[in-house]
Amino acid sequence: MKPVIIGNATLYCGDCRDVLPLLQKVDAVITDPPYGIGAAQEKPHNGWADYGVSDWDLSRPDQEVFNLFLHLGNSVIVWGGNYFTDFLPPSMGWLSWDKGQEGFSLADFELAWTNKNKAARRINYPRSLALKDGKQHPTQKPLAVMKWCIDQAGNPKTILDPFMGSGTTGVAAVQMGRSFIGIEREERYFQIACRRIEDAYRQG
Repeated sequence: MKPVIIGNATLYCGDCRDVLPLLQKVDAVITDPPYGIGAAQEKPHNGWADYGVSDWDLSRPDQEVFNLFLHLGNSVIVWGGNYFTDFLPPSMGWLSWDKGQEGFSLADFELAWTNKNKAARRINYPRSLALKDGKQHPTQKPLAVMKWCIDQAGNPKTILDPFMGSGTTGVAAVQMGRSFIGIEREERYFQIACRRIEDAYRQG
């Protein structure tokens, strides 16, 4: 499978189950897998934009997928960790993004599992600010939150995201001067990620 190379970013359009066995270990895996909550099925309402209905979030990845990437990073951060507790070992070092908004149709805050045995940490970043990033994916994380994740991962030089989506982890990596490897199976979002990462290099 031939990747797209953009600066120090290596991007694969394909299923991570096919790509991950080809990769070497990296400094950090930072990712936001589908939670299986049907977010891709949401129709526009209560602040939701129309991203088009698809089936990428009808089910969560299985244990096999987690087994493929958990050993690849010296540091590992998995958003939605509370949806995958049966796949992940116990950890002290959970992260939390407080959205500064209660009663929205999604969670008031989101949790990320890490492989770090250190104090849990929280970032307060209002959802209203997150929307200013130019949201192009229904579960797109804010750029500021992903930069914070990179800091929490212990200054990694190379970052892997097996569920790249619209490429926010890659944009954060580029803006922070890190190398990035991203995998996304949905062609539509892969093209968005490529464009956003190209833009990040042009603006750098």
